[in-house]
Amino acid sequence: MDCQKEKPGFAFFEPLLLYLVLFFPSFSIGVSDIPGEPIPFSTVQELNRTLGYSLPTLALLWYLILEKKSLSLSPGELKPKPQDGFSFFWGFPGLIIIGVGISLTITRLSPFSVPPKVQAPDNTLGWIVMVCSCVGTGYLEESYFRFYLLRKLKDWVPFIFPRIAFSVLLFAFCHAYEGPWGILNAVLAGVLLSILFERYRSLHGIAIAHGCYNAFVYTMGNFL
Repeated sequence: MDCQKEKPGFAFFEPLLLYLVLFFPSFSIGVSDIPGEPIPFSTVQELNRTLGYSLPTLALLWYLILEKKSLSLSPGELKPKPQDGFSFFWGFPGLIIIGVGISLTITRLSPFSVPPKVQAPDNTLGWIVMVCSCVGTGYLEESYFRFYLLRKLKDWVPFIFPRIAFSVLLFAFCHAYEGPWGILNAVLAGVLLSILFERYRSLHGIAIAHGCYNAFVYTMGNFL
């Protein structure tokens, strides 16, 4: 069936069903039981999460996009292009500003408990696994929340702001386990990345920016 001829109801429920399948299993991964207690980096656990969840989930998503033609893609649309550099140039520093700003606000003003910080790896293998995990997560989340969802919503929502709002809402809900400040961080980051995607139509730039920011969080976990 041509995806452009799908009924609006199906175009709405397909992304929601895919969201439940792809992201609900990840909600409890990496959560500390003690508020504010640092989460030590585990190479084995992170490798298991990457190989057992992130990469298979990413492969499933792109199978549905490419083989099942869930989206109408133009030839060469997925190839790297100059717009990727622009979206990375604005996206990565923007995510750092948002994350550091929220972290400093938590430290000084927050009435809520401080969310757990993830400690950096302590060996070379750990750093390699961490970088691969961050890039995989960046591509997974940007492939769904920006590249797939924003394009899919365009089938039945003609206005850009409701599409972004819905994408950001689902993105923030995935980070509810991080508490109020984690949700706020996800909201602001989601808005930034959605605007960049709509502006540049670039997957690789925002995915790499997202992955680099995740690596930054690990790196700075012992300091912020």
